[in-house]
Amino acid sequence: MRSAARLYAVQALFQMEVSGQTVEAVRREFETHRFGAVYDGEEMAEGDPELFSRTLDDAVNWQARIDQMTDRALVAKWPIHRIDPTLRALFRAAGAELVEGEAPPKVVISEYVDVARAFFPEGREPKFVNAVLDHMAREAKPDAF
Repeated sequence: MRSAARLYAVQALFQMEVSGQTVEAVRREFETHRFGAVYDGEEMAEGDPELFSRTLDDAVNWQARIDQMTDRALVAKWPIHRIDPTLRALFRAAGAELVEGEAPPKVVISEYVDVARAFFPEGREPKFVNAVLDHMAREAKPDAF
């Protein structure tokens, strides 16, 4: 349920960015229509609603700090506003957990690398996500390393 909540948080943050919807509208849609929904005969996983909601709120509340951490982890030529919106949503969700969450940073990194694999199964993005999140985690929680 926690892994599904993280995947849904990335999807929700992406949706908020591309559609301009509020966090409340997107949260309501996901909790009422996406968690456990059936699409083309495939049942979606139930997500942990508390983790999902907390991740969304923290990503929105701490977005400036998270984006700055992400920028510092990226090559100077590629600030966060120039990267793929799916990756931007992923870095914001993971950053929210690194800044405010309770899970150990290595768990957060591993979980979000798995999310990257779900979105980019054939690409190099999972390795890129691992490197960026490692840098962000060392900044957010240096004592964990």
